[in-house]
Amino acid sequence: MKQRSTRQRRLVLDAVRARCDHPSADQIYTDVRAVDDKISRGTVYRNLNVLEQTGEILHVKLPVTDRYEVRADRHDHLICSRCHTVCDVPIPYDGALDERVIEETGYLVFRHRLVFEGLCPDCRKKIDKADLHGE
Repeated sequence: MKQRSTRQRRLVLDAVRARCDHPSADQIYTDVRAVDDKISRGTVYRNLNVLEQTGEILHVKLPVTDRYEVRADRHDHLICSRCHTVCDVPIPYDGALDERVIEETGYLVFRHRLVFEGLCPDCRKKIDKADLHGE
């Protein structure tokens, strides 16, 4: 069933499109509230769910907090375990991994989501600097 577009849904979609940092639902809510201070948190969350179901946004499930993005192609993510920055992995998605899992397990695999966890370059610099100063 096709969902009709509402003003609130367009505001939520615009808020996700305006950011390239994989915003959380709370960040999207804050951005939408800056445009419409009457919109509720529940309305934003419901519209995020609808936009995910219609394929207009991607819901990225991560260990710390879920994020959203408009990029629709299959790709993997990196998350910094210190500052929680999320970015796309700049290498092609490996669909052959799905086939290997099917062969090894017998599962019928539709796709996979891979999340690399580590330290981003900025946090690595801060840690290296702290080590130099004996902190």
